[in-house]
Amino acid sequence: MRVAVVSDIHSNLHALEAVLANIRTEGPDEIWCLGDVVGYGPYPNECVEAIRAASALSLCGNHDLAVLGAIDVEDFSGDAGTAARWTRTVLREPQADWLRELDPLAERGDAQLFHGSPRDPVWDYVLSEDVARTCLEQTTAPIVLVGHSHIALALGWDGGEIEGGLAPAGMEVELGERRVLLNPGSVGQPRDGDPRAAWLLIDEEAGRAAFRRVPYSIEETQTAIRARGLPDALAARLAHGV
Repeated sequence: MRVAVVSDIHSNLHALEAVLANIRTEGPDEIWCLGDVVGYGPYPNECVEAIRAASALSLCGNHDLAVLGAIDVEDFSGDAGTAARWTRTVLREPQADWLRELDPLAERGDAQLFHGSPRDPVWDYVLSEDVARTCLEQTTAPIVLVGHSHIALALGWDGGEIEGGLAPAGMEVELGERRVLLNPGSVGQPRDGDPRAAWLLIDEEAGRAAFRRVPYSIEETQTAIRARGLPDALAARLAHGV
């Protein structure tokens, strides 16, 4: 099976459309989404519709849950909270109903999927080797997929030392010899210094996973953020991948 994995769309339709177009050139069997379809950005309804149409499997993330009222929006500080409150006012009921059907974790074939991590599927960040080791110890699948941090990662473990780290564009990871924990990075708000939209291609038959980055019209997204009265910092950060 060949699978495209996306995460952390954050209502950035221009980035999502660019990624989906790039995915179509690869012709994967399925698309999986690791959550946070909404939050931060200006196009929540459109992004929900696009992911609902394209994905075979989707998770919910902490921003999705906050917008739905399943977790307290007061847990989000500053710009994140402002964006979540605005999204609540514009998210239509059909799109909200679909998000309500989703869980923050799933299992599919040889992969276990989490928005955050196995330790806490909603909130936990995998940003260190120690946390990655704990996550791999708490799972059994050959491939563990996480999102939430907006940072593309590739970490391997054979029961000894954790190997790997940041996963830049074009990096390929061999599958099968050891278990791996992979984060595809963020479609709509990357935070690893590369402003291009991120996604991951898993090719089980070829035995490798490949990290992809796609340029998109950041300026159009920035204009839409400002037009909706969302915090300017949410627009400015897109140009820098932070």
